[in-house]
Amino acid sequence: MNNAPMKESYGSIRKARFLGNFTVYLILILGSFLMLVPLWWMLISSLKTPNQFLMSQLSLGMPENPQWNNFIRVWDMKPLLKGFRNSAFISITVVVFGSLSSALAAFSFSKLRFPGKDKLFMALLGTMMIPFAIIMIPQFIIYSRVGWLDTWYPLIVPGLLGNVAMIFFLRQYMSGIPTSMIESARIDGASFFRIFWQIMLPNAMPAVSAQAILWFMGAWNDYFAPSIYINDEAKMPIQVMIQSLNSYYAIQTDYPAILAASVLALLPVLIVFMIFQKQIISSVAMTGLK
Repeated sequence: MNNAPMKESYGSIRKARFLGNFTVYLILILGSFLMLVPLWWMLISSLKTPNQFLMSQLSLGMPENPQWNNFIRVWDMKPLLKGFRNSAFISITVVVFGSLSSALAAFSFSKLRFPGKDKLFMALLGTMMIPFAIIMIPQFIIYSRVGWLDTWYPLIVPGLLGNVAMIFFLRQYMSGIPTSMIESARIDGASFFRIFWQIMLPNAMPAVSAQAILWFMGAWNDYFAPSIYINDEAKMPIQVMIQSLNSYYAIQTDYPAILAASVLALLPVLIVFMIFQKQIISSVAMTGLK
């Protein structure tokens, strides 16, 4: 019996698989390079003097005599610590209470039965297609008339009601949890809130944690909304405070100081992602399988 055709077919499959894997890894490496180069440029540029920055703006090499004092100087010239505290308070408050609201909504859409559930869910998803630029002016007018300008209320209160993307994500995840658990709990006399708190939430905690982390990163990096509603420097989050640095230092061409502040603002998000990256990846993978 001639096994030559089978060996040739097997060799062709291995060759095609190798080329496919090589192409995928090459694309991932190039993508990682494109992502990391701007961060590396920001770091090394923050270690330059203003003259060095102007003379070698596109250089990716470490400068001679790195100016680590740029971080100390920018920290002393602006109340960055207060900006960090403001961003932390806003982000943590929104994420903690908003995640609970989103999980409750996801539980309702995935396991409860009520009239118009599917239509209401589709309408909720439809709001994701509305750009913020369309509702920006109406929101600003409403917040100004209720006296919320120059306060944290516009940044916190809407988030307390939940996040549409998180509701969609958690609904898909909770749909994979067996409904028999809920039916057994109902037979034992458990209320819907107790079922949510003691059964659904613990089982969905990996997905809730992953979405909460992503939401925290987005809330921390939010610049547009705080720049619209807040003018008081004592209430500015860190991203808006960096913009105020930009308006001052750019006149003096002290761009390394601005980049040093940007590096400091990036560190909390980078640390959070590095610590919880496994939870984020595993949760996304499990939800995709469901």
